[in-house]
Amino acid sequence: MIVLIGYMGSGKSAVGEIVSKENGKVFVDLDQYIEQQEKMSIPEIFENKGEIYFRKKEYFYLKEVLETQKDIVLSVGGGTPCYGENMKLITEATPHVFYLKATIETLLERLLKEKDHRPMISHLEDSELAEFIRKHLFERNFYYLQSRHKINVDDLSAAEVAEKLRELL
Repeated sequence: MIVLIGYMGSGKSAVGEIVSKENGKVFVDLDQYIEQQEKMSIPEIFENKGEIYFRKKEYFYLKEVLETQKDIVLSVGGGTPCYGENMKLITEATPHVFYLKATIETLLERLLKEKDHRPMISHLEDSELAEFIRKHLFERNFYYLQSRHKINVDDLSAAEVAEKLRELL
């Protein structure tokens, strides 16, 4: 099992799809898995049931996936490692945990292009985004840095990141 963690925009899904195809593994995006199980989008879950409900379900489904699907590439949401026992579950399930690390500048450049499709940041003014990312990275770095492997993704394509990941396996 390979688990990809990192901030939104770091390339977890794109890299995960490449790595899974190259290694003949199934790719699982935890957010998509939650949406399928709950029959609602993540924004709808937040709106209709609240963040506490979502985080409880996120833990439940993360645990379920880690326990039942061993030969996969798993991408988790940017906040997943930072709640409850999630990071502990991840690091105990596999030594192959990769933090796709990007600078604030790289994340800002990527997220400005995708802002309208990301509910967590769509309401922000462009001028507020850098500070929002900076604050989140400061809060989340403690968890992200518990990964065994760190890959700096700045100036790299998803294919190049996948190649670096293969080298570390």
